[in-house]
Amino acid sequence: SPPAGSLLAAEAMRAAGLLLAWALLRPAATHQCHLAGPGGVLRFTDTHAEIRVPALHRVPSSLDPLYGLVRRCLDLIQQNPLPTELLRAALNDPGSVRTSQVVQYELGYVVCAAVALLFTVAVPVAGMCFCYCRSRRRCGGRLRAHRRSLGCRRHCLLACLSLTSLVILTSVVCAFVTSQRVKGQMEPGLGAVPATLRTLRQHIANIPQGVQMVVDQFEVPRQQIISDLGGLSRSVGLSIHAQLKAMTYAALADLQDRAGDLQTSLHHLQILDKTVRALASARAELEPALRERRRRVVALLDDPRCTSCASVLGRAQSLELGADYTKVPSVEKVLKALAGLPRSDFAEMIRQGNGTFNSIPELAVERMAQVIQDLRDEMARMTEKVQSIANSFPLPDYTRPVSEALVKAEDRSQPYLREVERFEQYRWIAGTVLCSIILLILVCNVIGMVLGAYGLSKREDPSDYECRGEAGAKFLLVGVGLAFLFSWLLILLVFATFLVGGNIQTLVCRNWVNQEIYKFIDTPGNLPPSMNLTRQLNLRRDSNLSAAYRECKSGAGLWEVLQLDRSYDLDEHLKSPKYTADFQKRLGDFTARLGDVRLLRSEGRQDLETFARSGVDEVDYRRFQEEMKNPVVQTSVPGLARSLEGLQKMQRNGTVAGRLAAEAQALWQMQNSTVQSQEALVAKLGESVQFLSHLAPHLQERVKTTLATIASVEARLPMQAQQILRQEIGCFTRKELRYFMQYLNWVGQTLREDVASCQPLATALDNGRVILCDRIADPWNAFWFSLGCCTFFLIPNIIFAVRLTKHFRPIRNRLM
Repeated sequence: SPPAGSLLAAEAMRAAGLLLAWALLRPAATHQCHLAGPGGVLRFTDTHAEIRVPALHRVPSSLDPLYGLVRRCLDLIQQNPLPTELLRAALNDPGSVRTSQVVQYELGYVVCAAVALLFTVAVPVAGMCFCYCRSRRRCGGRLRAHRRSLGCRRHCLLACLSLTSLVILTSVVCAFVTSQRVKGQMEPGLGAVPATLRTLRQHIANIPQGVQMVVDQFEVPRQQIISDLGGLSRSVGLSIHAQLKAMTYAALADLQDRAGDLQTSLHHLQILDKTVRALASARAELEPALRERRRRVVALLDDPRCTSCASVLGRAQSLELGADYTKVPSVEKVLKALAGLPRSDFAEMIRQGNGTFNSIPELAVERMAQVIQDLRDEMARMTEKVQSIANSFPLPDYTRPVSEALVKAEDRSQPYLREVERFEQYRWIAGTVLCSIILLILVCNVIGMVLGAYGLSKREDPSDYECRGEAGAKFLLVGVGLAFLFSWLLILLVFATFLVGGNIQTLVCRNWVNQEIYKFIDTPGNLPPSMNLTRQLNLRRDSNLSAAYRECKSGAGLWEVLQLDRSYDLDEHLKSPKYTADFQKRLGDFTARLGDVRLLRSEGRQDLETFARSGVDEVDYRRFQEEMKNPVVQTSVPGLARSLEGLQKMQRNGTVAGRLAAEAQALWQMQNSTVQSQEALVAKLGESVQFLSHLAPHLQERVKTTLATIASVEARLPMQAQQILRQEIGCFTRKELRYFMQYLNWVGQTLREDVASCQPLATALDNGRVILCDRIADPWNAFWFSLGCCTFFLIPNIIFAVRLTKHFRPIRNRLM
């Protein structure tokens, strides 16, 4: 039998089990999804062909300060805004355009043209005059007299010519670089025009295939959902089992404890009844033998011949029976009430309850098989619904005007592009030749200054002839001749490129950046009917080029800017309930009873109720405990026997000594044969009394609690299982709907930003501005600006070179 400490521990564990069961049976405030975590991120394959217009951007360059300077100069030259009236007249009625209007708008360029014309005329005339004077030995000759200030003047002229040459060198290097950059950007820039137009046409032509490819990607969420459906039923069953097992196992453990209490109590009651009967019978047998033994010992100790026996006489006189177990309560009535119990096999009952509960996952698989199959069939129907996105996509009927406009623009642009490429080739050749001539002039300057300075350093007398100084002067004059000869060509090239590049920058690029061009195109009446872009591009009736550009720039779909009469709304086609309503309804309507578990049959319940009513708790166990406190014999038989043995040794009379030894031996025999057996029965009785006394006060409460817990668990298991079933199906539904939403969001994003995006149109316009303005016009304008600096600095270069030649030749008269 278990000790008191083990019983207390068992009671504590049972109380904890009941508390856990109560906590689990309470209605939960919130529910968490145990079926699975949040749906993962689906990975879709972008199978749409890479037909995109790559966005071009202005690339930072070391020449950006030069580009900025040129633009500021052009802003000063041409301060007039976009000539709306002039352009309207030129486009609608070219004959009505008056020259005065053009001159008024191009006034800055007219002034520059006048300066260029003056330069073109004045420099050759000055060159001819110089040639005439040179033939008369009046220019570039020799100094007439030596003065002390000539050295300072010579150094000043050398410094000025060197500085001028350095400026010209810097300008010509910039002209070379920018010219080469224009050539490098012109060919790909011109080629980008038809390539971009073709890409846009291919983008529009491939929209139906792209839409179908996007729709075909529904296979990704479909396969994921079908995979999840394959494990849904078992996952639901396992979740129900996992969430209810603590409650169920606690109830079964409590039932097993009560069944154990019944078995153990019956066992201890039988022991108690049998032991009490045995003790009463043994007491009846011991009483006469003990009375006779007391009489003999008292007579012996009272004998005068017994030496020192008076001290033991009192103990011998009290040698009589102690505990009387005929006075304790009878448990026959309790045993009679428990007769035949237990009538049911609690171990088998608990095993069956466990088995039924543990079979919930398999039962869930069986009960949910049909709805899983229905959901798989629904996924096939959902594929057909998603296909309607591609079937109802309206663009092929509305993009034909756009494609035709792009084809027309591509065909019309080809001759112009070829002409531009041809003229650019001429410009590059002319620019390269003239820049090379400028470099040749600079070479003449450098060689002339070096030889002249070297000759001056070797000449002892200023009037002496020195061939190296003379050669330096001739090189300078060769440079001057080249400058006079080619400067008018330089200024013509500068003005021609300036007129083209400047107007592109001020008339086109500046108004393209601030979108004044779009506003001009959008204003009714500015363009002739043949150039109505809104109609040619089939834009919405309430839209224009500016609005379409902004919408395309912000990522709108092509169908959103075309004239579809608002008949197609992609957001409406991508609403999840349109495709998932039947799927959700089938899951929402599904019900199944998965928690019908019988933990306690009626005969087991009757056994426990009979046990609780049997009166085990009504027996007065304190009477047993109080009686067990009394010894079997009032006087310790072994102690009295040892005292008699001690007296034997003190006797002088042999007869008394022999009788004392015999009485001591008889007492030891009584102790070993009768008293010890009764003490063993008392110890056995004490164990049963201890168990029953601990159990009895709480018996009815425990049985009542166990029966109530079992009944509550049996009643609530189906409800809790149904609640968990709904909860897990709800979690599954939300998870699968997230897959649908991921797919539909991806469809919307892909159609807007890729397959049927309007953004390539806006990107093409932006790329045109980048190519024309940032990559061609900027270096083009920087080229004429640099070449113009070279040209204008040739004038001081000529002056300084001519004046310096006199210092490299011998002086005619020497003044002392």
